[in-house]
Amino acid sequence: MASLAFSDDRRFGLARHVTLPGPFALDGGSTLARVEIAYETYGHLNADGSNAILICHALTGDQHVASAHPITGKPGWWTRMVGAGKPIDPARHFIVCANVLGSCMGSSGPGSIDPATGAPYAMHFPVITIRDMVRTQALLLDHLGVRTLEAAIGGSMGGMQVLEWCTTFPDRVRAAVVIASAPRHTAQNIAFHEVGRQAIMADPRWRGGDYYGTDDPPSAGLAVARMAAHITYLSEAGLHEKFGRRLQNRGQVGFGFDADFQVESYLRHQGISFVDRYDANSYLYITRATDYFDLAEENGGLLANAFKGSRARFCLVSFDTDWLYPTSESRTIVHALNAAGAAASFVELSSPFGHDAFLLDVPQLNAVVDGFLRAGEA
Repeated sequence: MASLAFSDDRRFGLARHVTLPGPFALDGGSTLARVEIAYETYGHLNADGSNAILICHALTGDQHVASAHPITGKPGWWTRMVGAGKPIDPARHFIVCANVLGSCMGSSGPGSIDPATGAPYAMHFPVITIRDMVRTQALLLDHLGVRTLEAAIGGSMGGMQVLEWCTTFPDRVRAAVVIASAPRHTAQNIAFHEVGRQAIMADPRWRGGDYYGTDDPPSAGLAVARMAAHITYLSEAGLHEKFGRRLQNRGQVGFGFDADFQVESYLRHQGISFVDRYDANSYLYITRATDYFDLAEENGGLLANAFKGSRARFCLVSFDTDWLYPTSESRTIVHALNAAGAAASFVELSSPFGHDAFLLDVPQLNAVVDGFLRAGEA
């Protein structure tokens, strides 16, 4: 890559941006002429640069981990974990969260302008990987003056990024927290993503991805994709407790195809609200990146090889009702860490919330993360 010159600005009330001039080589063999990364920071880097924590967001997350979302106005997605007096505290830590490459909250993605054409990339944006995302985050940290991380922390796809960090930049991560994640996508995971992608591409408003500027995006297809994915984030027990077979504002079934059941209304709401904040093409690209993720394959077919160069302490957390990335996936990572001689701790927490538990009110998770971080600071 060419030598880097960085520029920052603030746009449209979104996070800060850094422009990484290219060419930026991608795993798939393509290059980007330049890369923009949108990010947020909280707290201050201390004098010896030892207190930086990178938070990696999940599939459709963003950089607004502890600040209001500029489109929805909702609080940050991890305010339960990040904030004054919480496990990740701006008074103790310099916290960085970047919008991943390929997304739609300010980082380069299919909705960005292609400098070669002056038009949005759309489906001409190159396919990316989790490792591509991590390499751009590393360049962001270079810009911010962060050489090593006190910890990299993430759940779900964020956990995949943390694992990739420890493999690609083993000397830059002193501790890693991987929550509700996996070392690769299974056939079932890929299958659910493919259903979502096909829903988007079957929407006539998708137009082969060239819908930018029309004010008429493929909202119906994206909403269905979100509905299908959202089911995987929940648990049967949680759905039963919250909805059961209760009807939606009616005394009996309507013998039609309106939302008779509360769970149907809930899923429709999730789909409709999602399209207001997310781009359909970005959904295609980010789900594809997670499908391609296979840490063992990247390291000669043996997962333990991925961690041989890492000196980080690892904390793995799973949830007993998570069937998207079940506890067995975390155990696979722990076994590989043990084989590589890495320092690893592991806990399975009980929660009715399924995969989404890492985002919801699970006090035990806060206690685990807080204890793990403080142990490294002692």
